[in-house]
Amino acid sequence: MGLENFLRGLKLTYVLHNFLNRRKLKEAQAAYRKYGLKKSVYTPVSHQEIKKQAISEEAPWLDQPNATERLLSQAYFQQLPAAWQDAVRQWPERGYLILKGLFSAEEVETINREIDRLVHEQKAEWRYVNKIMFAVRQSKAVRDIVHKPELEALLGFLLGKPVKLFQSINFLKGSQQSAHSDSIHMTTYPLGYMIAAWIALEDIDPGSGPLFYYPGSHRLPYVLNEDFDHGGNYFLIGEQAYARYEAAIKSVLEKQNLPQETFLAQKGDVLLWHANLLHGGSPVLDPQRTRKSMVLHYFAEGVICYHEITQRPALQE
Repeated sequence: MGLENFLRGLKLTYVLHNFLNRRKLKEAQAAYRKYGLKKSVYTPVSHQEIKKQAISEEAPWLDQPNATERLLSQAYFQQLPAAWQDAVRQWPERGYLILKGLFSAEEVETINREIDRLVHEQKAEWRYVNKIMFAVRQSKAVRDIVHKPELEALLGFLLGKPVKLFQSINFLKGSQQSAHSDSIHMTTYPLGYMIAAWIALEDIDPGSGPLFYYPGSHRLPYVLNEDFDHGGNYFLIGEQAYARYEAAIKSVLEKQNLPQETFLAQKGDVLLWHANLLHGGSPVLDPQRTRKSMVLHYFAEGVICYHEITQRPALQE
């Protein structure tokens, strides 16, 4: 375990991994050229480095001034069902929206059966103890269900660019993860061009560790490696980088005193959130209860996509 942790913290490990997976870095190469970033896609990359070189571009349109006024005038928005219009209106101000019952009971049960099958057949790709990664790559049935044209059209509208699904994560239990922004894990340049969709795969109980989030926190400055002492250097990723990041976010929340909301979802409900919305998993009060859920992370097309915490470009299928 000690050797594995050392290798995970060694930036050279990722350089070699990137080279072996160079086929998955074609989009990164194109984005580097587009934004004038003069470096190899195999080597470490960070926001601090990118912003010194890259050609600047505007933030997502709904992060700009007068976003709500612009939103209401869009033909796409005007054609949405009334319930969706009500949900989308809150995006610029609150940084999230809820789509009730987007996935049918049958679709949810199919996803749950497929996850159970992957676990039973020992094909589930477990990471970080409680996360099942990339089920969309392992199950055509799951892939077909989550690729809803109406969902992806809405995500593209919110970002102002077409989106591409980057990864899926399934949870059987509550994550209990501390407050964080997904942009420390899945980062873009320009900032803000990642979006998440969280699907309730069962009715969520208060004791099962429901998702929590801080409305409006997406408007706070992004907290990236340059903003806290991550403990890394030219050769190594900081051994306690993520713990130090969580401490930095805790400090931000203590200073801002933002209200926290909890998502007590019904089966099939979907929560969409902004790349910088602070969120996490509540404590699991009843260890016997599950919290079956699936989160999908999407990158906008044509932007630089990478992982700030580990300083590596995103490998995209």
